This record gives sequence, C-alpha cells and structure tokens, in this order.
Amino acid sequence: MAPRFCLSPLEMKYSVVIPTYNRSTELERTLSSLSRMAPRSEWEVIVVDNNSRDATRDVTEAAAVGFPARLTYLFEPVQGRCAALNTGIRTSRGEIVITTDDDVRVPRDWLDQAADGLETIGCDYAGGKVLPLWQGTPPVWMPDGAKRLWAVVALLDYGTAPVELTNRTPLGVNMAFRRHCFDRAGFWDNSLGRKAGTLLGQEVREWGLRARAADLRGFYIPDMVVHHLISADRLTKAYFRRWFYWHGVSRAILYAETGADMESPEESALDFSRVRHIAGVPRYLYRTCGHSFVEMLNAYRKRDAVAAFERELWLWFFAGIVRQRMRDCGRAQQERTQQKRGMEHG
Repeated sequence: MAPRFCLSPLEMKYSVVIPTYNRSTELERTLSSLSRMAPRSEWEVIVVDNNSRDATRDVTEAAAVGFPARLTYLFEPVQGRCAALNTGIRTSRGEIVITTDDDVRVPRDWLDQAADGLETIGCDYAGGKVLPLWQGTPPVWMPDGAKRLWAVVALLDYGTAPVELTNRTPLGVNMAFRRHCFDRAGFWDNSLGRKAGTLLGQEVREWGLRARAADLRGFYIPDMVVHHLISADRLTKAYFRRWFYWHGVSRAILYAETGADMESPEESALDFSRVRHIAGVPRYLYRTCGHSFVEMLNAYRKRDAVAAFERELWLWFFAGIVRQRMRDCGRAQQERTQQKRGMEHG
C-alpha cells in the first residue's frame, strides 16, 4: 500500500505537480509553456527535483521570477517518480491536483478544461488526451493506426467522447484529481513507478485499482489535452524492446502485490490460485509465448514488418515477466529457508 500523508489546507483551485530528473533544459521550456496559461482561478506549480545533478534548481528559481502563479521548488532524495509525486502532492494546496511531466506543452485553458470535465461528469479523477510533439520521424513499424504502441512513448487518445476509466488506464503525464482521492485511495506506490536506470511503470494502473476499490470514479476527458515531447532516441526498436521488457517486469510486480492478471489487469476474472504455474508464471502464458513466436515467424515470411515486430515485442514482455517472477520465487524460497532455520534453532 502506498503511503498516506496529511494534506495541506486548501488555498487555491489548482496545483500542478511536476516530478523531474536531470532534464533542466526541457523543464525550462515546460515552465515557459505553463506560464502562458490563463486559468479562471488561482493556481500554483510545484517542481519536485528527484536528485538531479544538472541546473534544475537554478532553472526553477529563475522561472519563479515573474511567473504568473506561485512556483515552488522541492527536493525529494528518495529515487523514483512516485516518491517525487507524493512529496509534491503533500505540499500542494489546490482543490484539484494535476500531474504532468517536465517535457510537455499545454494550451492556455488546460486547467479549466480539467475542472470543467470533473464538474460536468461528476467524477473524482480524470485523465486526458496526450498528443505527440515528434522530435524524429515516427518509424514505419509504428503507423498512425497502431495506437496500441503509443503507450511506449506515453501518448494516449481514446477518442472524442468521455470514457469511464474502468477497463482503461490514463497516463500520469495528464491527470487531474479532486483532493479527496488521495485521502480515500492513498498515494503512489514507488515500487511500481519509473526510476533512474529502469522503465518501470504500472503505478497509475495500481492506483486505479485502489481508487475503484474506494468507490472513486475516473473518466477520460478528451478536451483535457497536453502535447508530449517524443525524443528521437525513443523511436527505435531497441527502446521499444527495452520498454516491453520492463513492462513485463512491472506487470509481474503488480501481480505479486495485487494478484492482477499480468496480461489484462482490469479485465480478467481468473482465480490464479487455481491456475498452474511454472517458475511463478501461469502455465498458459508459456503457450501464448509459443503462439507469438510462430506468429512472428509467419509475419516475417509474409514481409509484414509491423505485425512481426508487434509479436516480437510480446516476447520481450514475456521475458520481463519470467525474469521478475523467478526473482520473486527465489526470494520466497530464501524466506522459507530462513524461517525454517529459525524454527530449528528456536
């Protein structure tokens, strides 16, 4: 369970929380974009420096001079995006807390669109549309219609109508929360969020599971839009392979913590206590792996590069699952051995 904090008294309508790590150049541009907003109500921005070694503090303090709202710099020594978010939210003073990243551009009415969506729908939290600012040419194996791959580069578009977030997960780069959400569902789980040197990332899904258990309702709000910078180094097959591998690791951690299906966390009704496992992995996933391998080979023979790469990425996802579940099983065995020795010596 993620930690709970005592929230500060309300003083304004909006609090924008930005975790950041060694990206001062992009942070400066993001703060410039935020400075051009014109919300109807009082607002603030909180930048949480997660152990950066660059000019993050200097950039933030320079931007605070003449910024149209309160701009606060905080330092969070515990590594992890979730730890930084929790610190920012704990310090925030707005009725509505909005989370984003240090590499976005926002429209002038971004905050008001979030508030209007929450009010019109009558929901507790919301996720919005995340559209690309490409810094490189999208590769041929990532066509416009293949939006399933958009999650890899943190993009999202569920269409032009509001959608309840029951079987869908928003992106933390564009989310808004009524303040009571964190009192009822708790804060972010840092074991699942992004950390330096990893591509972990199931914290939004895990929080969503807790939110629904606490009877909180979330919706996708199409008019709540940010544009997300997609650097050229993320538009490579190597990056996509690495992302899917860590996606598997993340889903395996989520499975260990919550029992959620590693393929379809929100949808599966399987009782995994009745499912046979091999090395901690449900046996049926090994069959799926075999089918995916055959489908990949068939796609390559047909010269269908898009389908072949998509099936290859599932194999990387499965490799991450196996790696993490074997580690979990090894730790569990060590704990059982230590307990047995303790009882023998007791």
